[in-house]
Amino acid sequence: MKALAIGLMSGTSLDGLDICLAEFEKTDQWTFKILKAETLPYSGDWENKLRHSIHLSAEDLLELHTNYGFYLGSQVKDFVEKHHLENISLVASHGHTVFHQPKKRFTLQIGDGRAIRLETGLPVVYDFRSQDVLMNGNGAPLVPIGDELLFSEYSACLNLGGFSNISLQSNGRRIAFDIVPVNIVLNTLAQKLHKGFDENGDLARIGNIDETLLQCLNSLDFYKKKHPKSLGIEWCNEHIFPLLQDTDPLDALATFTEHIATQISNVMNENEIKDILFTGGGAYNTFLTEKIRTKTSSELIIPEKEIIDFKEALIFAFMGVLKMNNEVNVLASATGSKTDHCSGVIA
Repeated sequence: MKALAIGLMSGTSLDGLDICLAEFEKTDQWTFKILKAETLPYSGDWENKLRHSIHLSAEDLLELHTNYGFYLGSQVKDFVEKHHLENISLVASHGHTVFHQPKKRFTLQIGDGRAIRLETGLPVVYDFRSQDVLMNGNGAPLVPIGDELLFSEYSACLNLGGFSNISLQSNGRRIAFDIVPVNIVLNTLAQKLHKGFDENGDLARIGNIDETLLQCLNSLDFYKKKHPKSLGIEWCNEHIFPLLQDTDPLDALATFTEHIATQISNVMNENEIKDILFTGGGAYNTFLTEKIRTKTSSELIIPEKEIIDFKEALIFAFMGVLKMNNEVNVLASATGSKTDHCSGVIA
């Protein structure tokens, strides 16, 4: 069987909307080809709305949920027209995360899939996380199903986005969990220095590591917990940003980059990972990847730009295909839910 699917991903770092058209084919196993992909930067207005969505009243949040759905739909429609695309099977939308509190059994990704459907006329799969949270899972990470079926040649896959998450084989099953915040913190610190982000880690490279702060960061309880486990912006607001607020931004960048490298290499070393695929925006942070390399003997594989930038959007497209075929697209071993399941709402 073959399917053409468009995947949409908006990460917590708010660098834009990733849109990826891929062809999936299943013979003995699943294969994929990325046919078209681009990142559509948010306007200042949209970035501001999404960044502050966590503070909105219920009424305003519902309005944003609807409007953002129509925005996503219009971006897909423009993408289809621009590239003269035909025979698309479906659109799979992750949405934009506002709340993520699995212990309270809720998570919210805005961008109403029904609005995307109305705007594009295409079948839409959306809201991939809620069902898992209702099943006592973390609702994250979800990409391990793609790692398992599309990227199985690597011992492990690491995404360096707003948060870092890893997926690997352990005792015959795929486990996955969030490790440490990455761009959600680094970008915030860079913005204090009037930069959108710390390009190549150049700012962190000239800062000084605050050893006391580093020790406080490395001592946080989250890092001692066993998987499955996941992180959200709420956790950063409670545990990370208060620790950083009185430190010079350059030194905070240097210290937090060291903290990221320490936590990621700890996980790689504990799991004796042979080779690991690095994707997400943080894979371009050469200072961070250099630091990780010095702390581990694992081989770090940084793939072509297309995979770095669009692996998550690609996998959400794939999850949409699996949903339409009523196949498992969420692994309980990764999220901690009661059982593997087929998640997503179809519009």
